[in-house]
Amino acid sequence: MNIYVGNLPYNVVEEDLREIFEEYGEVASVKIISDKLTGRSKGFGFVEMDDEEEAKKAIGELNNAELSGRNIKVNESRPRSNDSRGGGNRRGGGGFNRGSRY
Repeated sequence: MNIYVGNLPYNVVEEDLREIFEEYGEVASVKIISDKLTGRSKGFGFVEMDDEEEAKKAIGELNNAELSGRNIKVNESRPRSNDSRGGGNRRGGGGFNRGSRY
């Protein structure tokens, strides 16, 4: 199961997150998302656990838990939908219509 972890303190590294989740079972992977330009954490990441029961227990016990003074948000990751970033029709309409001269 892929788990979203949000509101992370910026100083938390992937190994820290792995250690926290390993208390609940085997962790397949950990990825903290960072800004491409600065390399600084964006304050969220993903943890993958193969055992669904262990993952659900981790989610239940870690959601809203305090980590370095911040209450982290932990829930099952859902795939992003195509319009999740405000997509939709981006074609502007200028509003000015010259119409026909004749």
